[in-house]
Amino acid sequence: MGSVNSRGHKAEAQVVMMGLDSAGKTTLLYKLKGHQLVETLPTVGFNVEPLEAPGHVSLTLWDVGGQSQLRASWKDHLEGTDVLVYVLDSTDSTRLPEAVAELTEVLDDPHLASVPLLVLANKQEAPHALPLPEIRARLGLHRFQGLCWELRGCSALTGDGLPEALGSLRRLLKSRSHCVSR
Repeated sequence: MGSVNSRGHKAEAQVVMMGLDSAGKTTLLYKLKGHQLVETLPTVGFNVEPLEAPGHVSLTLWDVGGQSQLRASWKDHLEGTDVLVYVLDSTDSTRLPEAVAELTEVLDDPHLASVPLLVLANKQEAPHALPLPEIRARLGLHRFQGLCWELRGCSALTGDGLPEALGSLRRLLKSRSHCVSR
């Protein structure tokens, strides 16, 4: 689907954004696009938006709905993915085990064999957000041999952490050829 070219030409990449419902995926998508905060409804199906990222990278962002009845179709969006972005609600510690279980199931898909992962711990502006070290420990991503991944805190509400998230996307796209199949 996507192609990454590092010779000064514009690179194109397919980025699939997944996570449980109410994690803030759609709000993040539109904040990345430079829009002011928009009122969103739960995504039924998916949203697709182009994004010109710094460093001559043209991204196509797929924001896939996260309600439980839609998760069975997540695998239908994985073929051709260059980077998987998994969004967590870092204020919802009760649903974190469910989010980790869903992520684990997605990572077992053969289409993601050498696809890097960016985990965005959204809603970090909230006073009761879980700290990144605790989220990192609960994710347990170290058990996936050869998985190239980064964890970033961010806020779709304020935009904090989003420039760093785009930097992570760029790094992960460059590292894709170095990710080992699992």
